[in-house]
Amino acid sequence: MELAYIPSPARGVLYLGPIPLRGYAFCIIIGVFVAVWLGNKRWVARGGRPGTVADIAVWAVPFGLVGGRLYHVITDYELYFSEGRDWVDAFKIWEGGLGIWGAIALGAVGAWIGCRRRGIPLPAWADAVAPGIAFAQAFGRWGNWFNQELYGRETHVPWALHITSSTDGRVPGYYHPTFLYESLWCVGVGFLVIWADRRFKLGHGRAFALYVAAYCVGRAWIEYMRVDDAHHILGVRLNDWTAIGVFLLAVVYIVLSSRKRPGREEIVEPGASDTGTGADDPVDLGKDEDKATTDKATASGKATDKPTDRDKDEAEDEDAEPSEKTESAAESAKKV
Repeated sequence: MELAYIPSPARGVLYLGPIPLRGYAFCIIIGVFVAVWLGNKRWVARGGRPGTVADIAVWAVPFGLVGGRLYHVITDYELYFSEGRDWVDAFKIWEGGLGIWGAIALGAVGAWIGCRRRGIPLPAWADAVAPGIAFAQAFGRWGNWFNQELYGRETHVPWALHITSSTDGRVPGYYHPTFLYESLWCVGVGFLVIWADRRFKLGHGRAFALYVAAYCVGRAWIEYMRVDDAHHILGVRLNDWTAIGVFLLAVVYIVLSSRKRPGREEIVEPGASDTGTGADDPVDLGKDEDKATTDKATASGKATDKPTDRDKDEAEDEDAEPSEKTESAAESAKKV
């Protein structure tokens, strides 16, 4: 008998009448909101307009969901296209199955489209949302808990995950909660990126590359603990090889980018003010108009106050009159 363990939910979906409310979907939605909220704060702090992160996320999130699902279906195709399986299940994203590698890759394509439409650099936007993405993954991993999936080896530690479902080949028992390990790791990665960005003023995509590299390190050892079916290459799980390759690419990018473009971008969004409020905002436009009116009035006042040649002549005449009067008075005194 286990005295302490992490219980699994009896079911991962609740019904509000005919409407299903799925825990997996809720975790992803919460993660997206957190990433956009934090990304917006960081973007404004860098000098961008409020709302830009959300506008680009409208492109990045759908692309990311499609990319994540494609990666999962391609790498685990036997779950959908082998004998006895229904290929229609490949479209049931709410049942779980998103590959972070595909989500980041295709999500970057969507973000590039959004950035191009707004005329802003993709690396700067990626730096702003990097820690938010890590926190979003931390929330998203709890969706695996609702679905009782992606757990590790059997264990009897006090924080073991109790699997109760026997569907899809699951064996009820107590296992390492790899979803929890990865969730905590992602939280640490998010705070690491925030700290490093403040400490070293990361720019030109290096904050995002740091997030990728740090995540890959954790994903490699967590992936090694998992016991779900996966493709192996030279005895190593495919996702481990992917983590190693992506980690190396991220490190190389950080090194080369630091040499080629040191420092951080001075302008991340053309036309935005230093406080992150767009120059096209009504408030700023009002301020600009008031300033322009004040400048005009000041210029007009200066122009009015500037003495003309005629004024100078009149002033000289006025200065001369007392002198002439003084001389006349002196002559009169002599005569007397």
